[in-house]
Amino acid sequence: MNTESGDAELEQILDGIGPRLRRLRRERGLTLEALATTTGISVSTLSRVESGRRRPTLDLLIPLARAHRVALDQLVAAPASGDPRVHLRPLNKGRGSVLVPLTQYPGRVQVFKQVLAPRRPELVTHEGYEWLYVLAGRLRLILGAQDFTLRPGEVAEFDTTEPHWFGPADTTAVEILHLFGPRGDQAVVRARPPTTDPAPPTAPNPPPPAS
Repeated sequence: MNTESGDAELEQILDGIGPRLRRLRRERGLTLEALATTTGISVSTLSRVESGRRRPTLDLLIPLARAHRVALDQLVAAPASGDPRVHLRPLNKGRGSVLVPLTQYPGRVQVFKQVLAPRRPELVTHEGYEWLYVLAGRLRLILGAQDFTLRPGEVAEFDTTEPHWFGPADTTAVEILHLFGPRGDQAVVRARPPTTDPAPPTAPNPPPPAS
């Protein structure tokens, strides 16, 4: 690649960052003021970056990527790798929710990364089995008559023929890994962490009977 074509490609990449940041912010239902509070970047700087009047630098992009919960290369549109599973297109599901499919195996367990915006609970039922793993935020899961709140690192699995709903537990978005499989598929645990509980004490031998 010669210098001129390389410079042109760099300019094209930089020109695309501002509109991409604006789209991400709007998809998540954030104002410039709310994003400024989260990132510590001023409203005027955010506005200039989104409009292309200021070139984004790493010290701006890193907190923005963290606030939007995306990888840095998604902001700068890094060239896709040869494996299509690594760079699958995010799907805007409306109302600030985003779904990223991580697998493409019809008829098998499907894996998604989801950012769920606040919404009203509406229980549904359908065939299948689901697993939810919370990455960031707090997830509310309604399962029949039970109501759970899951935090980062916590997991739930359930048969989807039971009425269910899940979404943010408060007014901020929640980020999860979501696995969905045919009914009857259930997680098979092959390895577990070693137990840290001490072994129960052994009862002492009874003394011999007196003669």
